[in-house]
Amino acid sequence: MPMEIERKFIVHNLPDNLDSYPHSEIEQGYLCMEPVIRIRRMNKQYFLTFKSKGLMARTEHEFPLDKAAYEHLLPKVDGILISKTRYKIPDEHGFIIELDVFHGEYEGLVMAEVEFPSEEVAVEYEGPEWFDDEVTFDSRYQNNNLANK
Repeated sequence: MPMEIERKFIVHNLPDNLDSYPHSEIEQGYLCMEPVIRIRRMNKQYFLTFKSKGLMARTEHEFPLDKAAYEHLLPKVDGILISKTRYKIPDEHGFIIELDVFHGEYEGLVMAEVEFPSEEVAVEYEGPEWFDDEVTFDSRYQNNNLANK
């Protein structure tokens, strides 16, 4: 099973030249919170994702959807639909920082996530200066909880 190991940080000061990095428009909603079952539109691609319990490490399976299936599931979403722009920013250690700038209900919230090959590497990681508070272990900042407010 694919394991997702990541750490999350709040960001208050955006890095320079943000628009020079590749980015996607994301819309996602949650059909179930335990286990987490999510639908997502990323630009013009659609996915159904299953995630196990966990904060820093958990299993994740992603399945492609077509637009019709996504739109059929959309009304079944619990809570709010999350909308964000995700920037992919390479860091000095060779990792990709996924910087999410939220829109709508969460306008003003900016979070960075970094995925790691192991928990050991995750624990040792020191992010760039513009990372603020770490929220990896604060479940309020998991997207499924944001969707439920």
